[in-house]
Amino acid sequence: MKIAHVALWTRNLDAQRIFWRDFFSASSNEKYVSKNRAGFASYFISLKDGPTIELMTLPELADAPANPEFVGWAHIAITVGRVETVDAMAEKARQQDKLASPARWTGDGFYEAVILDPDGNRIELVAE
Repeated sequence: MKIAHVALWTRNLDAQRIFWRDFFSASSNEKYVSKNRAGFASYFISLKDGPTIELMTLPELADAPANPEFVGWAHIAITVGRVETVDAMAEKARQQDKLASPARWTGDGFYEAVILDPDGNRIELVAE
């Protein structure tokens, strides 16, 4: 078995699509606009490897919890390549004020940095 796709609600659908394209060289399908559910639109984002990411929006989305630690998915981790790639992507995020945690070796042996998407969701950039 494998994960087919993961889904992310966003208020910033087009900004999210651009973020995934610019940071991860992801491609997307054409925007889907539902004829059955007013205001629902989505993109499927494809990375080089792994599951696709469905970006979804609705006009009446509730705010995310104020506490960054709550029941539910905590973050997504993406293997981006070598340590130097993590460093370069972390620097790009820092320049755009999207760096949540600088690159470092974790206690469990991973080299990673944490960046934020346009909605503030956490994405770990992990070296192979």
